[in-house]
Amino acid sequence: MKFIALGPHGSNHEFVTRRYLEFHGLGGRATIELVKDFEQGAMLVLAHRADFMVQCAVHPATMATVAKYLEGLYVVDTFISPSQDLAIIQRVDASQPRTLAVMQPTLDYTDRTRWDEVQFVETVAEVSQGLLDGNYEVGLGYVSTAEQHPETLRIVEFIGSVDDAWIVYGRTRVSDNRLLAWRDSPAAALYRRTA
Repeated sequence: MKFIALGPHGSNHEFVTRRYLEFHGLGGRATIELVKDFEQGAMLVLAHRADFMVQCAVHPATMATVAKYLEGLYVVDTFISPSQDLAIIQRVDASQPRTLAVMQPTLDYTDRTRWDEVQFVETVAEVSQGLLDGNYEVGLGYVSTAEQHPETLRIVEFIGSVDDAWIVYGRTRVSDNRLLAWRDSPAAALYRRTA
């Protein structure tokens, strides 16, 4: 069984997909293939070269994925998962950075007015790697990257983990034209306590 996730290696999509496979006991029986974009991933699933694809619901490509592949690529599962810890990270050799590198959906996690400019980058993993490579002076990246390279990077503002909704796509439609929800979910328990 093969699952598609958005790369590069170390991305939040890879991190969450691995957690999802472990949750379902598929860690040793399923593989993860990383792709450069969701269009490539969808084509792999539709061509039977992969079985499932995992996508963060707030990713900018989600709407296009659902709309473009309306027939043939179906939502088969959804779940909530915390992300990797995030932070505003600065290169130690940068004195007064003026441009924040950030993946657009994460921009509101911080006060953007602290920088003169914002540079949008495709993924948080690319921001983290770009900080290491010296492409950016400051960016919203993974805490683990800063922790692994304290000689190069420092944490300016710890943001932490964010709970995101995730979508799993496959070739078989599971809804059977009805609402699918979990009556014993934590949310259902919250509804019962609140009502």
